[in-house]
Amino acid sequence: MMLFLDSADAGLIAERATGGLVDGVTTNPSLVARAGGDFFDGLKAICEAVDGPVSAEVVATDAATMIAEGRKLRALHDNIVVKLPLTVDGLKACRALTDEGHPTNVTLCFSVAQALLAAKAGATFVSPFIGRLDDIGQDGLGLIRDIRTLYDEHGYVTYILAASIRTMAHVEGSALAGADACTLPPNIFDAMIRHDLTDKGLDAFLKDWTDAGKGAL
Repeated sequence: MMLFLDSADAGLIAERATGGLVDGVTTNPSLVARAGGDFFDGLKAICEAVDGPVSAEVVATDAATMIAEGRKLRALHDNIVVKLPLTVDGLKACRALTDEGHPTNVTLCFSVAQALLAAKAGATFVSPFIGRLDDIGQDGLGLIRDIRTLYDEHGYVTYILAASIRTMAHVEGSALAGADACTLPPNIFDAMIRHDLTDKGLDAFLKDWTDAGKGAL
């Protein structure tokens, strides 16, 4: 499963991407606004920080302007994926941009029916928001499983990008449910590597080495 960082902080992204564990980045208008600075310069910096897809979202609500904004975003860097809302106009823009050869990410997906429409519109990625579904008592991970079944049974090639990740259980569950990618906040990404037993085991190994009078290799 591909791991994306959900962030617009180019420095933070570059720091975590150095080990080859980060496959891409997703952004949205809220993240970009919080990061500050020039919008387009910020996107270029992110594209230089990671060698993979960088989802950049349009802010228009009508199809014609979404398409124009998508083309402008794509002109910034080859890694840019045009992020579009799952609305009638967003799906129209998705089909138009896909037909022009541009990768797309249809976001704010909350149902199997919406995921079906995104795939039929030619979306490269669809982003089900599992955390927000959990917030209202619905089964976010169940949606990932159902979309996986739908796409596999009907041969759709749209990637399932699990979004609105709140916990480690969301990451692990998304992988087991068949998501192709997962976009997670930096704090959840950082937590993936940590476990108390790992720390205790390493401390014990190093203590045994030191007690045996050993130094650096």
